[in-house]
Amino acid sequence: MSFGFLLIGIWAAAMVAWFLVSKYIKSSDLDRIKARLSGTNKTKKAKTGKAGEASVMQQENGSKNKLAQKIVDKYQLAPKIGNFLEQAGMRWAPARLVHTCLIGFMAGCVLGWMFTSSILVAVGVGLVGAGGPVLFIARKRKARLHRFEELFPDALEFVSRSMRAGHAFSVSLEMIHREFQEPIAGEFRRTFEEHNLGLPIEIALQKLAKRVPSLDVHFFVSAVLLQKRTGGNLAEILDKLAYVIRERFKLRGRIRAVSAHGRMTATALSAIPAAVAILMFYTNPDYVKFFFKDDTGNIMLGAAVFLQFVGYMIMKKIVNIEV
Repeated sequence: MSFGFLLIGIWAAAMVAWFLVSKYIKSSDLDRIKARLSGTNKTKKAKTGKAGEASVMQQENGSKNKLAQKIVDKYQLAPKIGNFLEQAGMRWAPARLVHTCLIGFMAGCVLGWMFTSSILVAVGVGLVGAGGPVLFIARKRKARLHRFEELFPDALEFVSRSMRAGHAFSVSLEMIHREFQEPIAGEFRRTFEEHNLGLPIEIALQKLAKRVPSLDVHFFVSAVLLQKRTGGNLAEILDKLAYVIRERFKLRGRIRAVSAHGRMTATALSAIPAAVAILMFYTNPDYVKFFFKDDTGNIMLGAAVFLQFVGYMIMKKIVNIEV
């Protein structure tokens, strides 16, 4: 019976936390659409300077006068978060990510407090909940960039063959959209459309290198810009660049195979303390409760988690060899 009441309390606390945060963060899309259609959009006049530039962004994001948007504007997080979301292929507004992190933090704090009644543990669980959305997007970003790098050598060879067949360089970039999959198709199509709408090809390629933080893309952009200044056979340059990228992929695969034992060791050493803690919780609960209920135990638990994280990062840095 007590466990059932505990679950009801957790559910009620989570609902209250969601309501309180959503009251200040959640945007009303219906009201915004009605205001735009009726021409009575109740937006305050923007202040001069930077505030005037930010007003357009607030109206587009639909989060004007909301807590998350205020945090983004105060600390000027919109460019960094927007670039991070764009590299992950997610069409989120920066305020939405901040909104999700705040929700995760409050839910984690409530759960940590309900189970342990410790402020330190509650804050720690809240930080884990807040970092969950960021970690999820970071994994999507890494997977998307890895997929881009896999398709990139084939795309370079395709551009080279298209140029030998008589197509212009910009037209060859546009043809990638029809012949390849995402994410490389969308990125090159965007580059072509920016150039087609009047942006110089040099600027469009530099924006591509900024959107895709890959060393191979920087090599490609530098090769194209250098060829436009000095001349030469661009098709041959792209063929050689594709060959170099493939060789780097092969070398990276060999290094990952050699360092696989180190990565497995780091994972095992990091998982052992957590596994021992779970076993002790079932075999000797009074011994484990000391770390959650006593102030000294809270400090020891926080230090242990921090040192464990530092050790894992050091081992990961050792086995992570860049090519």
